[in-house]
Amino acid sequence: MYENLEGVLLRYEDISRELASPGIAQDMDRYRKLTREQADLSPLVSTYQDYKKALADLQDAKDLLSGETDEEMRELAKEEMSAAKEKSDELAGKIRILLIPKDPDDDRSVILEIRAGAGGDEAALFAAEVFRMYTHYAEKKGWKTSVIDSESIGIGGLKFVSFMVEGPGAYGCLKYESGVHRVQRVPETESQGRIHTSTITVAAMPEVEDDIEINIPPEDIRIDITRASGNGGQGVNTTDSAVRLTHYPTGIVIYSQTERSQLQNKNKAFALLRAKLYELEKEKRHDAEADLRRSQIGTGDRSEKIRTYNFPQSRVTDHRIHFTTHNIAGVMNGDLDEIIEALRTADQEAKLLKMDQGQGSI
Repeated sequence: MYENLEGVLLRYEDISRELASPGIAQDMDRYRKLTREQADLSPLVSTYQDYKKALADLQDAKDLLSGETDEEMRELAKEEMSAAKEKSDELAGKIRILLIPKDPDDDRSVILEIRAGAGGDEAALFAAEVFRMYTHYAEKKGWKTSVIDSESIGIGGLKFVSFMVEGPGAYGCLKYESGVHRVQRVPETESQGRIHTSTITVAAMPEVEDDIEINIPPEDIRIDITRASGNGGQGVNTTDSAVRLTHYPTGIVIYSQTERSQLQNKNKAFALLRAKLYELEKEKRHDAEADLRRSQIGTGDRSEKIRTYNFPQSRVTDHRIHFTTHNIAGVMNGDLDEIIEALRTADQEAKLLKMDQGQGSI
């Protein structure tokens, strides 16, 4: 482990020297690659340097204690030993977390799809509320949201909505939302006050930018241009601006009509298609690495019931980690940090356990 960390430290120093060289400005691709790698390594390098200092302080205190006869100085040395030991243990824990292999998609923006499931109109109403929940969460994070496509019902519900959340780290936070969300409450349409159970499904996919090659041959795609329908603002419904993409090999069909510009709708549709194709590749890799999938908190199985929103009891329960909060009003208003942090912590603990079983710990 120490040899690996020393290797990381040497690599960080090599990067720093190369970035300081005069010729680096002539190769901007190389410069961007190195700055990204430096930023990724920086937290681990900084923590490891602090850890080495804490170990040195601990050894100094031990040496002082072993050679000291004055009782007052011995007590001081014991206090310094205790503080250094506590500090080194704390930093060792941080290093273990930083050594968890990072999901390269975590820093990306995310595309979310919400679909009403069992429950009819009540499921569609809840889908609309969950959509608002995520948009409020994005606002609190300073992220931008934009709808790609949606299908509404007359009473304010959504049968389906796909939308992008743009911002650094959006996928890393929202990737845990994929799965079945269940709601238990008395529907507005229920006259006898009975509690109903309805479901929606959520899918979270990282936005695929140009740094990932997704090959989509032109002959695999059919592009249809149509007139937008439904709400869209003045001008949207009077021009042929809607775009429908059909991907023949997978059968994926994407419809985008929310923008006035045909080009903007086409770009949104292709962004969603690239994300779906990338997600299919990830699922294939996960299926091939079944052990890895078992070691992770669920982040992709759309058939997995992950969470229940019980309105009569003001309770939200995430079934994967047995986490419960009684702040349903806050959660529906976008206060998701507590749930997401609990999921991230549980995911880290599962991966740390696997690391310890495989190679020991620091």
